[in-house]
Amino acid sequence: MVKGITGAHWLMYSKDAEADRIFLRDVFGLRAVDAGEGWLILALPPSELGVHPSESNFVLGHGDQKLFGAVLYLMCDDIKAAVKSLKEHRIKHTPVAKAGWGRFTVLQLPSGGGIGLYQPAHPRAV
Repeated sequence: MVKGITGAHWLMYSKDAEADRIFLRDVFGLRAVDAGEGWLILALPPSELGVHPSESNFVLGHGDQKLFGAVLYLMCDDIKAAVKSLKEHRIKHTPVAKAGWGRFTVLQLPSGGGIGLYQPAHPRAV
């Protein structure tokens, strides 16, 4: 076992990164630190990693290297309550859908990009 892993740092790519950072900080209340020049690093709740099968690797270039791309879903305990709160904040989202792994919606960020929100139906690792 490799020792010394202390956390995970997700990278999200956006055509309006500043607006999306401020949205995530102010609307979701994610704690943030300024890494310099107004660049916010946002704290996330505990997270899990699911490795899904695919016909090919989903990769992105970063730092002259090819790294796995990822899809972000925030988790909640009550999707109905979360959607009610999204509506109160006028956050655009898709209708709630059901899958074997839970109930979910996709939220629209200020940049137009989306992130998932779901209530897991599977056991949680955290």
